[in-house]
Formats: sequence, structure tokens, C-alpha cells
Amino acid sequence: MMLKNRFYMFLGGRKCIFCGKTRLYRLKNKRVKCRDCKAYYSLKKLVRITNILYYFYLELSARKAAKELRLSYRTVSNRYMQFRQSIAFHLNEQFTKMKGHLELDETYFGGKRKGKRGRGAHNKAIVFGILERNGKVYTRVISNVSAKTLMGEIKAKTHKGSVFYTDCFKSYKSLKQYGKHHRINKQHAYAKGKTHINGIEGFWSYAKERFHKYHGINMMNYPLYLKEMEFRFNHRNEDIYELLFNIVIRRNWCIF
Repeated sequence: MMLKNRFYMFLGGRKCIFCGKTRLYRLKNKRVKCRDCKAYYSLKKLVRITNILYYFYLELSARKAAKELRLSYRTVSNRYMQFRQSIAFHLNEQFTKMKGHLELDETYFGGKRKGKRGRGAHNKAIVFGILERNGKVYTRVISNVSAKTLMGEIKAKTHKGSVFYTDCFKSYKSLKQYGKHHRINKQHAYAKGKTHINGIEGFWSYAKERFHKYHGINMMNYPLYLKEMEFRFNHRNEDIYELLFNIVIRRNWCIF
């Protein structure tokens, strides 16, 4: 596989992956060490992880990536989960309270099962989302959709006095005490002017479409998969590969 040319100096051992300086020298154990920042690491391992990261960036499944790279599925799958953990940490570290015009909604993720659908569905991950119009999205797996839970999330992640858009779900009833609240009754009118939640619903479709390629996701792992989707969506107009390279490799212990 051809890696991006701008990373050749790092992968070839000519520049330090951490500080970018060129004062590298090789050790007897086949690693390289930087005279400036004192970091040392394996170039062979760096190239392998960068290759796996490239397929992750392309959104290939771990199984397909393992086949292409001639690695075990477990090796690639474990790396993919490490990447997601790094992304989740980065998003948490960079998060700032959301403000302005905000769309709020909840949805359910999980395979098709018999029984009740929509709010109150069993054996599915309940996800709450906030979308800042012309900005970022925030997601969190929650235990229930009670007013206490949803309002707790809203107060923790948004600025008071923002303009909120929701459907008519009863748990949002007290939101008017926290900011201006527009409620959309989809049974009678879908969207009029700015009064809609099309943005957050668009994100749900974006995430669910990408989850189709996975043949079942462990319920415990949904928060990490969602953070990956959140990251991709928020940076959809940027060079995601370079962002991933900085977050996953330059700032992560896993290349040593």
C-alpha cells in the first residue's frame, strides 16, 4: 500500500515522529532514538500501525484490512479499538460547551429485534445527541430518557440562554427554563423555516449508515464507535487522515 508522501520522512527514520527533528540514530535493538526529545521507537512497528490506520481512515472493516495487510484479524481489530479510544479521549479533551442554535434528539442503536420500537425499545443503546447548527455534534450513550437524565446532559454540555430545538417529547418540557425552546410536532408539521431538527437527524442517518458494515457491535463498545462517527462528522471538511495520524500515533503510547 502507498502511504502519503508527506509521512515518508517519519516512516523512513529521517525525522522524529514526536518532535519532527532530524537528529535520529539507530539502536542495536533496531529501534531509532531522537537526540533532541529522547523518544525511541520501532520503525517497523510504526509502519505497520500507520498502514492499519490508513485502512481505518478509509473506513474498511477490520476483517478486510487484515486480509489486505496479511495480518491477523485480532491484531487489526485491537488496533482499531485503540484508535477509537484515542479519538474518544481527544474529543473529551477538546470539548467546549455548545451554544447558539442547538438541535437535541435521542435515538436507538442496535440490531433489528422483535418487540417495542422507538422510545422504550429494549436491548438497544440509547443515544442522546446535540448538534450546534453550522458546527459540531456531541453524542453520549445514556441509561434512560427521563427528564432528569436529558436535562442533566443539556446543562452539562450547553450554555444557558441558547436556542433549543426538540421534538415534543415530555422530557424536554422544562427546557424553556434554561433557554428559548422550539418544539416540533412532526405529526402535524415537519419543518418550517429554522424550526426543525433535520441536522441531528441527518447525523443519526450518517452514523447508522456506516454501522451497517459491521455485523453486530458489542453493546459495551457503542460509546467508542459513536465517538468515531462524531469525530468523522465534525471534521468531514478537513484532512481526517492527518488528524488521525497526530491523535493516534504522535500522541499515543501504542507505537513503542
